[in-house]
Amino acid sequence: MSDTPIEPEEADTNVSGEQEYGAAQIDKLEGLEAVRKRPGMYIGDPDIRGLHHCVFEVLDNSIDEHLAGYCEIINVSIHVDGSLSVSDDGRGIPVDIHPKFGIPAIELVLTSLHAGGKFGQGAYKYSGGLHGVGAKCVNALSDWFKAEVTRQGKVHQITFERGKTVQPLEVIGEAPSGKTGTKVTFFPDATIFVDTIQFEFDRLATRLRELTFLNPGLTIILEDERLESRKKETFYYAKGIEEFVTQLGENKTTVHESPVIIRGKRKVEVDYDGKVVQDDVFVDVVFQYNDSYQDNILCYANSIPNADGGAHLTGFRGSLTRSINQYAKANKLLKDKDPSLSGDDVREGIICVISVKMPNPRFSSQTKDKLVNAEIEGVVGSIVYEGLQDYFEENPNLAKQIIDKAVNASRAREAARKARETVRKSVMSGGGLPGKLADCSERDPAKSEIYIVEGDSAGGSAKSGRNRLTQAILPLRGKVINVEKARLHRALQNREIQAMITAIGAGIGEGEQEGAFNIEKVRYHKVIIMTDADVDGSHIRTLLLTFFCRHMADLVKTGYLYIAQPPLYKITRKKREEYVADDDALNKILIELGSEDVRLVKNGKDAVTDADVLRSVLDSLAQLKGYTAALEGHGGDFRDVLDTRCDGHLAEFMVRVREGNEETIHYIHTESELLTFAAENRDLRLFGEEITEEEEAEFKEKFNGIQRRGMKHELHEAHAIQKILERIQELGVPTEPFFSDDKPLFELVEGHGDDVESVPVFNLFELLKTVLEIGRRGMRIQRFKGLGEMNAKELYSTTMDPNTRQLLRVRLDEENAIEADKMFDVLMGDIVEPRKRFIEDNALNVRNLDV
Repeated sequence: MSDTPIEPEEADTNVSGEQEYGAAQIDKLEGLEAVRKRPGMYIGDPDIRGLHHCVFEVLDNSIDEHLAGYCEIINVSIHVDGSLSVSDDGRGIPVDIHPKFGIPAIELVLTSLHAGGKFGQGAYKYSGGLHGVGAKCVNALSDWFKAEVTRQGKVHQITFERGKTVQPLEVIGEAPSGKTGTKVTFFPDATIFVDTIQFEFDRLATRLRELTFLNPGLTIILEDERLESRKKETFYYAKGIEEFVTQLGENKTTVHESPVIIRGKRKVEVDYDGKVVQDDVFVDVVFQYNDSYQDNILCYANSIPNADGGAHLTGFRGSLTRSINQYAKANKLLKDKDPSLSGDDVREGIICVISVKMPNPRFSSQTKDKLVNAEIEGVVGSIVYEGLQDYFEENPNLAKQIIDKAVNASRAREAARKARETVRKSVMSGGGLPGKLADCSERDPAKSEIYIVEGDSAGGSAKSGRNRLTQAILPLRGKVINVEKARLHRALQNREIQAMITAIGAGIGEGEQEGAFNIEKVRYHKVIIMTDADVDGSHIRTLLLTFFCRHMADLVKTGYLYIAQPPLYKITRKKREEYVADDDALNKILIELGSEDVRLVKNGKDAVTDADVLRSVLDSLAQLKGYTAALEGHGGDFRDVLDTRCDGHLAEFMVRVREGNEETIHYIHTESELLTFAAENRDLRLFGEEITEEEEAEFKEKFNGIQRRGMKHELHEAHAIQKILERIQELGVPTEPFFSDDKPLFELVEGHGDDVESVPVFNLFELLKTVLEIGRRGMRIQRFKGLGEMNAKELYSTTMDPNTRQLLRVRLDEENAIEADKMFDVLMGDIVEPRKRFIEDNALNVRNLDV
């Protein structure tokens, strides 16, 4: 290859077949196009974590309003159509025309990168949103995005699609007296979030619970309106992070009854665009020790979680180690000749929350995983050191308990080091890999995977059916030790644990000492747990997950740990066999099987000529059925919604008015119409209006003494219903009328020639019902309990073939680490009561239990 530079006129010549690279290949992305092109730069990977990060970016703006002293209640709602809204009672995003840019301020902050009120202009002093990219990134990555601002006595609304303004800012009505706030509703773009666009209630609840702990006095209400998962939870904690630490340790045996609380503030120099001023930094540290063997330290800056810690964590760790060693030696709890306690020793069994509130924080990335303000290390360190010295002097018995625990941890750590060394030496001295490991021939870890299989029977099938080039099999005999109840040196005496450590080849445990886990030495980049779908299989899977998360956490954080998903059913119908993962997949198969031999006929002619198109129609109808069920759950009627369409659009609101024993339902198409309706019917108090005594008397006279009651519902399902109806229409099946009372809309014809059966279809839902019934005819369903029930060929084709298998990746990040830790405590810890309560609470939710 020549090193001679290519002259501009030579750039058109492309002898290698690669794409040309000249001035024409340089492009500039305008507006929010950069976010859509490279979402990973702004929200991380567009997976389930990135999807929920969008919610937290919008939520951060409401939290900043609370930190500024203007917001007390935040509502987060997952709507039935899959959209999500965040509303607060803050000041509302400004809606006046910006003097410099000539557009409404709200449009500027939602469409222009690095535009916002948090760059030192004085609107926010302690803020988590500092880059000016949060909410507009969510706007860019949403199929549609709507912002509603109540401010200065008016309700304003602006709408976007994929970051572009489609409905400019407009006043849609008068605001109820004294009401202010912002409501943002968005629907994620499925072309960006290709893994999923389904929000998870529990993942959101974990973060919202954190936020209310970190902000005493703030109330956050989370509601899931989806029919299949409807629930509601309210978060409010008066004592803040003290309650947070207590709750984190509620399933553990604590060393001391009450958490240690250290608070303080220091002045630091803050640079606001060249202007250096003295400003306050507030530090809250609360911790409590328990008898477990893991530490759990959570860090926050201005209520933003910092999963990778940063300056505040470094300051706390250093001062904790220094304080304990100094007090221990000064009070003869450690002898002068004894080695100092290490940071790992003094942190064993600690649960700690570090929260700093500071002006102008700096993070390592837009996802804010690490705080990088160097001055904060000294601030936190000095406050914690002084606080601990005072606390230990006032509570000598507690200080002795903590130091005794650290000394025991030091001894156990030395025993674990020796046990690790024994395991390592046995490998190096000829013990080699475990004898029962069937290794693969590939030596590149990125191309290799290991299946950890329950039992010799399944292990035999897996060994026979595997791809020997890339797939290794390690069968386990019996159940591994519960590492939640045993120290590391005890766990290392277990043969099954030893086999996994030597097979994976990367050591075990944290720290920098010899034999500790090193992600660079992992021999397989896919470690796959494969157990039976019964009680024993679930228990073994939980034991293995506990082991990996506690002692090989980096393996999980890197994304190398997976769970195999064997099929739940084997379906046989005629000459067709199908393996099905779950009940949703089973319904799809029923549609596919039921539509194989049917035709949809209208006026004697086939309405749909292609079988795949008919299946698409049926799949759409199955989705539609779910949304109409949600509509009926509000008390609405799908037929009435269709009948009240205006210019082809469905009503977006429904108001139920109760007058005595009579109920009337009003379908309203726009928010402006809703506000007008509310103004004309103030007695219904749809927006919590305050009614004067004179008005009360007028209403009483007007309605003959009967007090009317009203309830409004925003029909978020209307968006989804509208799209599904349009999709069915595009597939060639008319949806107007959808229902018929006198004559059939279609005929569903089954069979050919002389053997034909025709079923009249009076509405499209009857079409779906009939096809599902046809699909079930002659079907035999076999449910698999154990992997050993499948032969080698079946096991490989359903569970191990990379082209057809389904794997669940186990992830451990800041959004699920707290819940994971809590669940390990409940399921695997020493205390029985939380486990008993968990079983009682979830007993009725069990499906397909095999004992």
